[in-house]
Amino acid sequence: MDLDAFRWLLTDDGQQLLARAAEATDDELRAQDRLRREAPGSTEERASRVAVALAQVTLRRKAVPKLGDDAARMYFTPDGLEQATRSTVAAHRAARLSAASAGSVIDLGCGIGGDLVAFARAGITTAGIDLDPVRVEVARANLAALGLPGAVSVADATTVDVTPFDAAFVDPARRTGGGRTFSVDDWTPPWTLVEELLGRDTCVKAAPGIPHARIPEDVEAEWVSDAGEVKEAALWSGRLATTRRRATVIGHGGLATITDEDDPGAGDRDVGDFLYEPDGAVIRAGLVTAVAAGVNGGLVDEHLAYVTSDEAFRTPFARGFRVVETLPYREKALRAALRERNIGSLTIKKRGVDVVPDELRKRLSLSGDVTGTIVLTRARGHGITLLVEPF
Repeated sequence: MDLDAFRWLLTDDGQQLLARAAEATDDELRAQDRLRREAPGSTEERASRVAVALAQVTLRRKAVPKLGDDAARMYFTPDGLEQATRSTVAAHRAARLSAASAGSVIDLGCGIGGDLVAFARAGITTAGIDLDPVRVEVARANLAALGLPGAVSVADATTVDVTPFDAAFVDPARRTGGGRTFSVDDWTPPWTLVEELLGRDTCVKAAPGIPHARIPEDVEAEWVSDAGEVKEAALWSGRLATTRRRATVIGHGGLATITDEDDPGAGDRDVGDFLYEPDGAVIRAGLVTAVAAGVNGGLVDEHLAYVTSDEAFRTPFARGFRVVETLPYREKALRAALRERNIGSLTIKKRGVDVVPDELRKRLSLSGDVTGTIVLTRARGHGITLLVEPF
C-alpha cells in the first residue's frame, strides 16, 4: 500500500472518498473510474488514492468475522489483516495481562494494531513498534479511529529496551520468502530473542503446532480456540505464568479454561453410552485425560483423543455424542448396515485410522432418507465403527 496515499486517506478529503467508495453499488471497474473522476489530485495521485480507498472497503468487509463491529472503522493491509489476532482472543490475552497487574505493555511487532486495541481497552498503557512504516501508520490510525490511547513507532524489536514496561508481547512473523513456515527457527524476530524475552514477564503468540519440546520448562503454554477452531498457542513467562499447560475455549457462551492441575489422568476403557470429541485446544495442550476425568470416563484408546463415558455431560471442552450402536468396521458390511438403516446423508468422523472420509462416502454410495454420523477409530488398538448422534 502506498504510504502517502494512505496518509491522505486520513484527511477530510480522504475520508469523504472512503465514504463514497463504501457506498458504491456499481461493479469494481466502474466504481474505480467514477471515483477517479471525483477524487482530487493529479492523475497519478487520484489512481493511487482510489485504489487505497477501494482496498480498505474490501478489507473492512473481510475483517468483520475476525474483528466484529470495529472492522467498519479500522484500516488494514492484506497481510496485516491475515495475521491480526481475532478480537475475542486478543481481549482474553489483554484481560490476563490486566489480571496480572501489568500496567504497561510493549508490542514488539504490532502489525496493524489489533492487540494494541485490546490492550488499550483493558486500561493498559500501550506502546507498539514495527519495522514496516505502513503498518505503523495503520496501527496508529486504528487506535485513533477507535478513540484509544497508545504510542506506535518504527523500530527494530531486537534493539528495543523493554525494561521500562511491565510486560512485553511479541507475535513473531512466521513467513519466509517461500511462504508460511512452521519452524520456530525461521521466526522474525528470531527464537533467540523470544527465549531472552521469556526470561521476564512476556507473552509470545505462537502457532498452535509449536513443539512442546521447544517450550521452556518454566513457561506456561496456553492453547486457545475460538468457535471450535484452534487459533494460537500463547507462551506466558515470569509472573504471568500460572501453570504448565492450559487449554482455553472461547464460544458464544463465554470462556472456559482447563489446566494440567485439573488432570488426574485416565486410562482406556470399553466404549460406553457416550462419546466425547475434545476441543482442538485441549488436544494440543495434551489435556484429553482431564476431559475424560471430568466426564467420569476414560479413553477409547490410550493413543487417541476420543473419550467415552456412561454418563451424559455438557462440557465446553468437548463435543458430546450418544452412541447408538456399534457397526461393522469392514467396508462391505458397513455399507450393508447403513443401507439397512436407510442412511443416505452421512457425516464421517475419524481418528487414528487410514481413511479419507470423502472417498469412503463415495464408495459407500448411499441413497437413503436418513441423516447419520459414524465415527471410525480404534478402541484399545482395534478398528471400530460407531453410529452416533450429537446431544
